[in-house]
Amino acid sequence: MAAPRGTNRQLSPALLRNCILVLCFIGLCISLFALYVEVIKEKNPDYVALCDVNSYMTCSRVLTSRYAKGFGLVEKIFSNTSIVNQPNTVFGLAFYTFQASLATRSSVPSALGLTVGSAFANVGSIYLGYILAFVLKDFCIVCVSTYVVNFLLLVASALKLKEAARAEIKEISKKKK
Repeated sequence: MAAPRGTNRQLSPALLRNCILVLCFIGLCISLFALYVEVIKEKNPDYVALCDVNSYMTCSRVLTSRYAKGFGLVEKIFSNTSIVNQPNTVFGLAFYTFQASLATRSSVPSALGLTVGSAFANVGSIYLGYILAFVLKDFCIVCVSTYVVNFLLLVASALKLKEAARAEIKEISKKKK
C-alpha cells in the first residue's frame, strides 16, 4: 500500500550517499575532460574538440575564454598571472573531490557542508550560465552538463541533510526516554 500524501518518506542514507558519489564522479569526469580540452586547445589552436559541434556549440571556445579561468573575476581582483587564477575546471575537480569526501560521512555538519557547497556551486552555475548565454552567446554541452550535475547534487545534498537531521533528532529522542 502506498504511503498517503503528505507523509514523510525516508530515503536510505546509503542510497543518498551513493547518488552523491556517482554525481561527484560524473562531475570529476566532466571536469577532467574540460581541462583536457583547455590544455590541448591552448597548445594547438587548430584542435577541434569532440564537443565542438558547430559555430554556436563550441565548448573549446568557451573553455578557452577569459571566463574559463577564475570565473573571469579573479584576474580583476588579483592579476592574470596570480596562482589563484586557475581554470574553472581545476576548481571543479577540487569541489567534486571535497563533496565526495563529505558524502562518505553521515553527520549533520557534513550534510550541511554538502548542501552549502552545492548551493554555492549552483550560484556559480547560474553566473557562468548567464555568461555563456548572454556574453559569449554560445552553447557548451560540457558546461551545461556541469550545471545539471551541480543542480542534482544540490537536491541530493538537501535530501541527505534532511535525513541526517531526522536521524539525529530520532537519536536524541531515544536518549531522552
